[in-house]
Amino acid sequence: MFGDMMGMMGKLKETQAKVEATKKRLNDVTLEEKSSDGLLSVVITANRTIKEVKIAEALLQDKEQLEDYLILTLNKAIAKATAINENELAAAAKEGMPNIPGMDSFFK
Repeated sequence: MFGDMMGMMGKLKETQAKVEATKKRLNDVTLEEKSSDGLLSVVITANRTIKEVKIAEALLQDKEQLEDYLILTLNKAIAKATAINENELAAAAKEGMPNIPGMDSFFK
């Protein structure tokens, strides 16, 4: 039993290292989200760090419209980045977890 516990602890440490490595890798995974008409684009990492915002000259004329575009486009970008982040981290955690009955549903 003690050997099983030590093996499980080692496996958990290995899993933690994989999760940390995945978090680090996700800093380099980027995606671009554009407004429906392409006047605004946002580049964001899978760790939800905004890297770039491009605004068409036409949007600079209307502050309220620009604010609306920013909110909509940033929220879509953050939602997509969050989905990627959660899927990748769950996969890394699940890969290294010991086979514990009932835990499969936790990682879905």
